[in-house]
Amino acid sequence: MKLNDVQRIAHLSSLELSQAEAEAVLPQLQAVFSLVEEMQAVDTTGLEPLAHPILFLRELAQPLRADQVTETDHRTENMLSAPATHEGYFLVPKVIE
Repeated sequence: MKLNDVQRIAHLSSLELSQAEAEAVLPQLQAVFSLVEEMQAVDTTGLEPLAHPILFLRELAQPLRADQVTETDHRTENMLSAPATHEGYFLVPKVIE
């Protein structure tokens, strides 16, 4: 990767980079592309993709709680304090004409 590549990427990204900024970004982009090349070199033949990368570490994976109803329906009580309702819905003043 060269400095003119950084300027081209900045232009495609609608970023305005000065010469000094482009020179500062160049080694960072080179490091990113180097890492991508390393990752592409790994043989992943026969490996199934993971839904989430943390799932292979079962002890770190966040456990999901059981999908159970934990609260009862309070709709009627909540509607009592409303100034206006219609068929179980709150009525509000029209704000857009």
